[in-house]
Amino acid sequence: MAQKPSLPKGTRDFGPQQMLKRNYILDTIKKVFKKYGFLPLETPAMENLSVLTGKYGDEGDQLLFRILNSGDFLSKASPEDVKAGSKKLSTKIAEKGLKYDLTVPFARYVVANQHEIAFPFKRYQIQPVWRADRPQKGRYREFYQCDADVIGTRSLLCEAELMLMVHEIFKELKFSDFKVAISSRKVLEGIAEVLGIADKFSQFVVILDKLDKIGEERVIDELSSIGVEENSLNSLKNLLAISGNNASKVEQLRVEFMNSSIGLNGLDDIENTLKYCAQLGLADHKLDFDLTLARGLSYYTGVVYEVKPTSISMGTITAGGRYDDLTGMFGMSGMSGVGISFGIDRIYDTLNELNLFPKDNLDTTQVLIVNFDEESEAHALPILSELRSHGIFSELYPDSAKLKKQMTYADRKGIPYVLMIGSKEIEEGKYTLKNMTTGSQESLSIHELVNFLN
Repeated sequence: MAQKPSLPKGTRDFGPQQMLKRNYILDTIKKVFKKYGFLPLETPAMENLSVLTGKYGDEGDQLLFRILNSGDFLSKASPEDVKAGSKKLSTKIAEKGLKYDLTVPFARYVVANQHEIAFPFKRYQIQPVWRADRPQKGRYREFYQCDADVIGTRSLLCEAELMLMVHEIFKELKFSDFKVAISSRKVLEGIAEVLGIADKFSQFVVILDKLDKIGEERVIDELSSIGVEENSLNSLKNLLAISGNNASKVEQLRVEFMNSSIGLNGLDDIENTLKYCAQLGLADHKLDFDLTLARGLSYYTGVVYEVKPTSISMGTITAGGRYDDLTGMFGMSGMSGVGISFGIDRIYDTLNELNLFPKDNLDTTQVLIVNFDEESEAHALPILSELRSHGIFSELYPDSAKLKKQMTYADRKGIPYVLMIGSKEIEEGKYTLKNMTTGSQESLSIHELVNFLN
């Protein structure tokens, strides 16, 4: 009995139509990345586990896909290692793992190549990553990340340019229903100081990051459960009630942060980022200063941001922030950077749900030449070459099959035009071009055909 073909859970095939749409998104993003001076980079699918472990926290370490050593992978393991459990055993049987994200391999690359790199270093990277997570809707074990980072400068001009890139990319994709929440980890540290809970900062950020998911009341309850006193909780409620435009919210917080230098520094960062955006011409922006924005990753140290659709229910589609010492984990301290990541899968789902993909067939065959018989095929081959030489995506049906079969092929592939070369057309030197959408036909010479399809 033949084996049923199947995929590992949490992975997907992308058929031609899906790939055309994904490439439309990726090509749009790449074009903007390159316009802003970012250079391409790729790192291997696998990294040494010594590079990956200890960078994502205990939970992240558990989600790493480990690769068994080649050959007799048990050769370095003893019965005692087996008895000691999986953590002890894994170090003996696996030295490599699939990469969990693009950021840690990027930091490793920067440190390893620091003498060849021109700093500030602007790179973009679009590659799959792997996480041994529980597969569910919107969560996969293999998925693409699309990152752009600048490392080697503390200038807030970089943050502003990333914000411009967000607006330009989504404008190119004809998507306008989004909001960019922007804040700073320093603002959160300022809030923690004002509340008198600086010693609980890490726990505070983790809980506050749940605000959108569980609501203010449950956030207050969770903070109370870790020992935050009632007067501090009341102060937090007052801070959460701050509203108005960006300038007004900054002004109100400056009063609250009178005794918090780090909080005031965070507000300066927000103001200067917004000022740079204005100077760069981003007038009608969608930036909203959200003082509760936490971003879960602990390596962020400055400005953070995330983008969400406003007209449909969808999670974060783009996010990032400033990190001051990511390369420090590999022995190169003080190398500040800032980055952004576009979530290709969620952007795809968003454009699909809002019906924003172009109606024409993206990068697919423009014209199919019908193959009637040997004479037709022989006459069609030079025409096929001529069309392709002018950059027209074209193909000749490989067999002299029935016309209905060839038309069905064109229809299923979404080919907009079919070119028919019969004996009458060969004699006249004009060929019948049929529009597959309207059914209309016209007779064109090769020169006219090339002009029409270009």
